[in-house]
Amino acid sequence: MVGKRIFLKLLAPIDITKSYVDWMQDEEAIQFLESRFKKYTLDDIKKYIEQTNDGINNFMFGIYLKEKDEHIGNIKIGGIDHIHRFANVGVLIGNKEMWGKGYGTEAIKMATQYAFNELDLHKLIAGIYANNIGSYNAFMKAGYREVGRLRNHRLYKEKFVDEILVENEKN
Repeated sequence: MVGKRIFLKLLAPIDITKSYVDWMQDEEAIQFLESRFKKYTLDDIKKYIEQTNDGINNFMFGIYLKEKDEHIGNIKIGGIDHIHRFANVGVLIGNKEMWGKGYGTEAIKMATQYAFNELDLHKLIAGIYANNIGSYNAFMKAGYREVGRLRNHRLYKEKFVDEILVENEKN
């Protein structure tokens, strides 16, 4: 999938580089990910990508800058429910130099269109830590709407924070 400034590519183990491992070891980059509780090696991430991209229930795309062919993050459509036609979506811009530039919003829009048009899903859902303002804004700008909050649901730096639930439905 090709957008204005980025393209999304289904990740394969061969695409996993040291910079990806570095993101997964950067406490600030992964502060809102559930994967932050484990340390990852190159082999761990390659194995994860191989297991995750089954082409049925989960799709992990790399987010690449068109101009430089540089991998800056990932977006996942996962946990697909084929009966009710919905899935979860999550995004990581691992390259912190790219934060706040709209790449997350562009990737969310592209993945949403892929989910609706290619996978024939009806709805995408995301859960966002309430203090993850960047992610919340990216989803709002991508056309998602807030549908609820789970109070004190996620542990963040030894304090519980709300999880905001957002969704987007196929028109």
